[in-house]
Amino acid sequence: MATTDRQATTLALAHALSAAERGLAVIPLSRTKLPALRSPHRSDPTAPPCHGECGRFGHGVYDASTDPARIRALFAAAPWTTGYGIACGLPPHHLIGVDLDTKSGTDSSAALRELALRHLFTIPPTVVVLTPSGGRHLWLTGPPDVVVPNSAGRLAPGIDIRGAGGYLVGPGSRTDHGVYGTAPGSAHLAPAPCPAALLRLLLPPPRTHHPTPASSGGHGQGLVQFVLAAHEGQRNTRLFWAACRAYENGIGPALVAPLVDAALGRGLTEREARATIASAARLTGHRP
Repeated sequence: MATTDRQATTLALAHALSAAERGLAVIPLSRTKLPALRSPHRSDPTAPPCHGECGRFGHGVYDASTDPARIRALFAAAPWTTGYGIACGLPPHHLIGVDLDTKSGTDSSAALRELALRHLFTIPPTVVVLTPSGGRHLWLTGPPDVVVPNSAGRLAPGIDIRGAGGYLVGPGSRTDHGVYGTAPGSAHLAPAPCPAALLRLLLPPPRTHHPTPASSGGHGQGLVQFVLAAHEGQRNTRLFWAACRAYENGIGPALVAPLVDAALGRGLTEREARATIASAARLTGHRP
């Protein structure tokens, strides 16, 4: 390995360990910004999905850790590493990355400002990472009981979202196109809470489902059915979305019990369900 590559690997590990000290789970990345370690199951396409249960490295963001010993082992297994990724959606920060891209030919910063004006939110001072292409990554935090999905261009052209299961390239990483760095004046900041209005935009819209007639509270019954239709992995998100709509429509208090029952029917505990509904109440400006 060339001396410059060894230096890049050493620097990447140092930056990754520093990020881990702040509670950010990291993985090693190659110069292409992809996870540096390949899947140990790549030669067996019939192997069942594995998120690291096999005990080996090579499961992408599921390898992410804040443990220094594990991080050193990950980097030792990939000596060609020149960068690191920061996993989103994990405690304690529940990081949400707003990626303002420049490659699409659109002004993503202007698009975000327009969204902010239209939906009445302001991005608070937070960590900003500058990309080699001239883009920016804004670091925000989300509620612990809300799953923000990854998306590309859904919010607006040129704006990608890194949520649960995604990762951001960490500052100090070296790629084929250059080095990622923290914007002046933001390195000392902690990731700021995601504005409530923006968080609502980041959650997936409800899927079309059959309307449920009701003599009174028909809209509320539809929200309950929306939760009942949730699959594993989307139960909290659907419950949170339904509770937000309920409070926004003035039926939140009346719908708490039916929503809790629906969540229990999908496998959540009562404590989890009530915590998610309370979070929705606070987010919409209501008292739980």
